[in-house]
Amino acid sequence: MRIAYVINSVEGGGASQPVPAIARVLRAAGAQVRVFALTPRDRRGLPAMAEAGLDPLVREGGPGDHAAAMLWMRREITQWGATHLWTSLSRATILGLMLGPMLGLPVVCWQHAAFLKPWNRRFLRLLQSRALLWVADSRSVEALTAQRLGVEPGRLVCWPIFAADPAMPQACARQPGGPVRIGSLGRLHPVKGYDVLIRGLAKLKASGYEPPVPAEVVIAGDGAERERLKALARSTGVTNLHFQGYTESPRDFLSTLHLYVQPSRSEGFCIAAHEAMTAGLPVIASAVGELPYSIRQGVTGLTVPPGDADALAEALKALLDDPARLGGMGQAARADMLSRFSWDHFEATGRSIVERIRQARA
Repeated sequence: MRIAYVINSVEGGGASQPVPAIARVLRAAGAQVRVFALTPRDRRGLPAMAEAGLDPLVREGGPGDHAAAMLWMRREITQWGATHLWTSLSRATILGLMLGPMLGLPVVCWQHAAFLKPWNRRFLRLLQSRALLWVADSRSVEALTAQRLGVEPGRLVCWPIFAADPAMPQACARQPGGPVRIGSLGRLHPVKGYDVLIRGLAKLKASGYEPPVPAEVVIAGDGAERERLKALARSTGVTNLHFQGYTESPRDFLSTLHLYVQPSRSEGFCIAAHEAMTAGLPVIASAVGELPYSIRQGVTGLTVPPGDADALAEALKALLDDPARLGGMGQAARADMLSRFSWDHFEATGRSIVERIRQARA
């Protein structure tokens, strides 16, 4: 098997982050894998792929020149001698489902987006029967793929996108009398809900709430919403929030925190929140995607309705009222992640998918 792993871009973030681990499993099962990216974007995902020996080929094109992207795909994957297409995210998947049958190549579609733009959703539903197999990154995305795209159970499997690393640096315990450091990792984009977090913090301040120890909030990430979010914080009087910008070392960032917050409006699996729990952090998150399945309410964190600033404020208050509780919740979260998302389980699931592809091709 020579698998052409086609992705939208080599942008840093949740979509490109698991590519090396997925490719490692595919290779261990006997396949050759090469990454083909339709556009570069910020290229922050490129070093990890290159380090993994994936020899990524990046097209120097834009996000909307679909005809040119398809011609490029056809030329490059034919020249490389691909026997299968493995696609990730909507653009790569739509083009792959159009191109694969033309070339006689089976297409495996990896789904890890809970939100689909209306036109992408229509195209994917129209083309979904062309895929040999659909792979969902979580139970939530598996259900959405069946519901929205009409994919029948026989062509839909779930492969959780995350393998917990026992070597993940653990969060440092809060020093007596020191502040509670609350953090989040993510793009500054409306879907991540950082405006909801700011409004929640503003509601706590407006209510006159004073936690037993000071709390500071840090967001590590960059994006087009940065100035709007900073303006919102200023206008609502939130002074304990800091925008750190993009971090080259998310693990080191997580190790400096005592509590993690993920206020997203939509998520698939959400690697960042699961990495936070693996680092030994309790998590407050919106009940979207896989998060309500992974967070044990009141034991490893709290979940709140998405977009609800009042509920988020109450959840923050509940944990800030008893900061001594955070360490124990974080250790319970870490134990959960290492048990439920071990590398052995991740690899075994991937190998079973490869075997299924082989059998279907035969």
